[in-house]
Amino acid sequence: MQQTLKDLFPPQNTFDIHHYFDWAATTPPDADILRESLELTLHAYGNPSSIHQAGSQARALLEKAREACAHVLGVPQNQLYFTSGGTESDHIPLLSMLTRQNRTNMRILISALEHPALREQCAVLERAGVHIDTVLPDKNGFITPEAVTEKLTADTVYVSVMAVNNETGCIQPIYKIADALSQATAGKRRPHFHVDCVQAAGKIPLALAHTGIDSAAFSAHKLCGPRGIGLLYLAKPLTPFLTGGGQEQNIRSGTENLFGAISFARCLERYWIALEETADENGARNRFAQQTVWTDEFVQRIAAMDGAALVPAARLTDSGRFSPWVVQAAFKNIPGNVMVRALDAKGFAISTGSACSAKKQSRPILAAMQISRDMQDTAVRFSFGTHTTQDDMQALLQAVQDISRTFSR
Repeated sequence: MQQTLKDLFPPQNTFDIHHYFDWAATTPPDADILRESLELTLHAYGNPSSIHQAGSQARALLEKAREACAHVLGVPQNQLYFTSGGTESDHIPLLSMLTRQNRTNMRILISALEHPALREQCAVLERAGVHIDTVLPDKNGFITPEAVTEKLTADTVYVSVMAVNNETGCIQPIYKIADALSQATAGKRRPHFHVDCVQAAGKIPLALAHTGIDSAAFSAHKLCGPRGIGLLYLAKPLTPFLTGGGQEQNIRSGTENLFGAISFARCLERYWIALEETADENGARNRFAQQTVWTDEFVQRIAAMDGAALVPAARLTDSGRFSPWVVQAAFKNIPGNVMVRALDAKGFAISTGSACSAKKQSRPILAAMQISRDMQDTAVRFSFGTHTTQDDMQALLQAVQDISRTFSR
């Protein structure tokens, strides 16, 4: 008898969510939000582009979701576009550069720390003849405004620097970079400045409407939402490279994912707003402040372990420049993939870096930071989320300590 999907994946959850420390790869979905969103779309099943009542009902829900996202992000509703995820939200502004009339000497400038969604697409463009320039980080993984402006040329049309690095947790100075780009090109054509906010949304405070930020990418599954839905912020409309039915104000064609849009809006409301809530009347810290305290302790405990090293080293002494949700460390003589498997055997999920590059041996972000090859090979990433508790982190520390002692014998 042929097995069904239900047979292969029984409904019971066999993995303890409290031992999940790979939130930077994806987050456990908010079951209540997803169920409620699905229930809405089971009734509003029309195509939002259709003019009959079923279509109008779906369109109303879609625009209500967009309105909710705009309210949370603090931008006008007509500047937000639903996409299939962070990758497409990165690609749309980048590929729009190909619609420019004068592309002969066009140059695109990206940081060496960008997610594969941008880095690999730029490699394709370079093979097609587009000039790609790269800004290197300093030894601690930060892109300075000076490093960006030094790479500018008269032909630079596009600049991309991510808000929070997905491997090191470095919070990049995107507002200072935006200001520096405006100042450096005063009286001239300013290049389009794109920011990948996938690891920043709902994790650190963001001022999306800051002057000089032209576009930004978001992904729902990093915020306890479903996979396959993202958001693109555009300060001004652009001409898309890929066209079709003209949905999403002709920026992203394709029938809209209504379930995803509603879910994303609800997750933004629940998790982003919770991040920014101030302390309560009893003086309890908000979630961001609480996680910062826990992560600072976690970092100190890791640094105190024999053979362990934080990556970058500045993580220990300059914690304010790093996201409290991502920590990277290397463990001498323990290859990263070995540490991942050893922890997995104990019921703890971590990673060696970006899930999109998990099967690759190279660590381009660490290489760009001039981290030694040995440290690249032994580095792993711990990432936390809204369900993580201090007790969970203490359990993880004990498991890491036990494994480290085993390999040091």
